Amino acid sequence: MRKSNPKKNLSLCELAQTAMMLEVCCKEKPGNVDRCHDYDDTALEHFLSSIILAHDALSDAENFESRDDSERGTAGIAGLRPGYPPEYRDDFLSAGIGRLIYDAVSDTNQHSGGNTHFGAFILLIPLIAGRGIAGAKELIQRTNVSDAVLFYLAFGLTSVRMNESDDMDVNSPSAIGDLRRKGMTLYDVMEYSSANDMIAAEWVNGFALTRKFADALIASGKGKDAIPEVFLRFMSEHTDTFVVKKLGADAGRWTMETARDVLDGKMTSEEFDRICLSRGINPGSLADITIAGIFIALLEGWDWDR
Repeated sequence: MRKSNPKKNLSLCELAQTAMMLEVCCKEKPGNVDRCHDYDDTALEHFLSSIILAHDALSDAENFESRDDSERGTAGIAGLRPGYPPEYRDDFLSAGIGRLIYDAVSDTNQHSGGNTHFGAFILLIPLIAGRGIAGAKELIQRTNVSDAVLFYLAFGLTSVRMNESDDMDVNSPSAIGDLRRKGMTLYDVMEYSSANDMIAAEWVNGFALTRKFADALIASGKGKDAIPEVFLRFMSEHTDTFVVKKLGADAGRWTMETARDVLDGKMTSEEFDRICLSRGINPGSLADITIAGIFIALLEGWDWDR
C-alpha cells in the first residue's frame, strides 16, 4: 500500500491552480481539450502553461483586501507594473478585482494557444479574494468603473466572442467612453451581460452553478473521477452560452439534448466527444464553471486524490 506524506494546507492560489489542473486533465469532457486530445490550435500544454503563469495574479487575489468606499480598490495588490498602458494609469490605481482579472489575462497571454481561462478568471478572482462565495458576493458589489474599464481592456487581449448586435461591444472604440459616461461598474457590466452569458450570470445569481457543481463533487463520495460525471450532467441541464455565441442557439440546444442521450445510454460519451470536436462545439463556459466549482469543493475539504 502506498504511503503518502501528510498533506499541507494549500494556499488559495494553490487550490485555484489545482482546480484548473484537474479540469483540463480529466477524461471524457466532451468537446473540450483534455488529456485525451487537443484542438488544432490549442493543446493541453497551453492550458498547463497558463495555470503556471497565472500564479502571481492568483496570489495577489489571495492577498487582496478591500478598503472602505472612500479608498477601495488596490489594497493588497502590488504596485503598478511597467507594462500597464500609461493612459489608463488612474484606472490601474483605483481598480481592484478588474485589475486582478487584467493581470491574470495578461500574464497568461504568453503562448500561441489563445484564450484558455478568461471565464475562469472572472469567477476565480473574486472567489479567491473573498475566500469563498459569501465573501465574493460582497466584493463584486463594491467594484467600480475602473474595474469595468480594466475588464474591457482584458477582454481586448482575448479572442472571446461577443454578440455582434451588442451595443456594449468591447471591440468598439467608444466602449470604454460609454462605460465612463454611464458610470457602469464591473458588477453592472456583468448584470447587463447575464441574460446571454452564464459566467456573468454567476456574479448576479450568487455563483449558483458554482455552488451546485461543488456540492455535486462533495456528495459524490469520489475523487477526481467525479469531475467528468458532474460535467456531463451539467451539459445535459444547462445550455452553454459560449457554444451559443460561437455557433448559435440550435447548436447549444443540440449539445444539451445530446448530453441527455449519453446519460440515457443512447450514445457513448466517446462518440459525443467526437461529434462535438468535428462540429467545433466547445462548451467552454461550463468548463469555466467546472473550475470554479472544483475550487470551492477543494476549499471546503473535498479530496480529489482519493
